[in-house]
Amino acid sequence: MFRKSPDLTLETAEGIAAQGLAFLAEEPARLARFLAETGLTPGQIREQAATPEFLAAVLEHLARDESLLLVFAASTSVAPETVAPALAVLQQAARGNAKS
Repeated sequence: MFRKSPDLTLETAEGIAAQGLAFLAEEPARLARFLAETGLTPGQIREQAATPEFLAAVLEHLARDESLLLVFAASTSVAPETVAPALAVLQQAARGNAKS
């Protein structure tokens, strides 16, 4: 059912996080919880959606709640076990941006 890639590229990790954001946005309660936990506003989502830091926050949010993660996986073609590696790739990219 799910396919897992052993080596995730930044582009793949960004795609997984974008799917995660779309998943959160599908349900107002899901998105509201994400906004409350991160302290972000809807306007900040628009401003920061393409940054590795923001995309990592999306995956961190999904990874913290196993039931949410499993619903995300069931509604997309993303295997739940790919979220942690994708998160690691985005965190590495965010650290690289912080050094610039």
